[in-house]
Amino acid sequence: MTGLPIVEAAPAKLNLYLHVTGRRADGYHELDSLVAFAEFGDSIALTPGAARVALRGADLPPAGPRLAIAGPFGPALMGESPASNLVMRAAHALAVRLGREADVMIALTKALPVASGIGGGSADAAACLRALARLWRVAPDDAALFAVAAGLGADVPVCVAGRSCYFGGIGDELDEAPDLPETHVVLVNPNVPVPTPAVFKAMAAARAKSGAGFSTPARFTRKPADAADLAALLLERNNDLTAPALTVAPVIADVLAALERSAGCLLPRLSGSGATCFGLYATAAAADSAAKSIAAASPGWWVRPTRLLPTPAGAPALPRGIVADPAAAVPPPPVPFPDTGGWGVG
Repeated sequence: MTGLPIVEAAPAKLNLYLHVTGRRADGYHELDSLVAFAEFGDSIALTPGAARVALRGADLPPAGPRLAIAGPFGPALMGESPASNLVMRAAHALAVRLGREADVMIALTKALPVASGIGGGSADAAACLRALARLWRVAPDDAALFAVAAGLGADVPVCVAGRSCYFGGIGDELDEAPDLPETHVVLVNPNVPVPTPAVFKAMAAARAKSGAGFSTPARFTRKPADAADLAALLLERNNDLTAPALTVAPVIADVLAALERSAGCLLPRLSGSGATCFGLYATAAAADSAAKSIAAASPGWWVRPTRLLPTPAGAPALPRGIVADPAAAVPPPPVPFPDTGGWGVG
């Protein structure tokens, strides 16, 4: 028997600033970033008891979670094996960690561009973990959630937290950030996917050639008063991945220039490794007007006005000392016949 769907938002993740502070012996880069989340994003709807398959009148045991995909960017994921999808891996890993059976149908509505620097896949995996936690009555700050998240990828733990915070280390250090003021945002992506490894490779090559050192952490020493003050603080900081991202996707420069030219833009910036850029605005009207202007001038780009999400009242404390669950890196087993994994686009 199935129950009502459990719905979780998977909002776009924005790196308001991003400093690369070092490189570890294992090759991973250490970061310092102020992360915020936008109101616009993907969503997950999880229905329990829906993974069973009826064949010739027999109710077969579930092979594990099943996944269906809808939304404008759903087709971009159709080339993947279901077993390699980060949402499926999240569901499988948490089920294994907790000794549960992931008898669930997961419906992903993909509204964010893929490989775009705003945490789409990580946010989707995190939303799946939060939905399963609700289903299985796991506390939202349970260490198991963050251990599984860290084993899935550097951005997944901060997306599980789902609120503004400082991101350090390789994503395993989350710290409280001051509440952010009411700030409106325009997200712009030129519909060019940018693989994160390519950007870090370009950065490493440029650093080796120039002999440049790493950046230092740059956390705020005070709470920003309003959107303009937030932009002023961010102007004193950078996204260190911008220059290498431009070598991978030069069109990013056009996106940043379009945002900077828009009326009321307080700050244009690349998010993460790109190619999505964002502009900050003081009002919803300014953001809406800018989005319409940019979309009209560049109809081939993806453009969305939104706003930064405030930290919810009573949000649980951020986890300390996140240790990745190595089992999370193991993909789920292949889905056996006759279950296709629920792969589909609507």
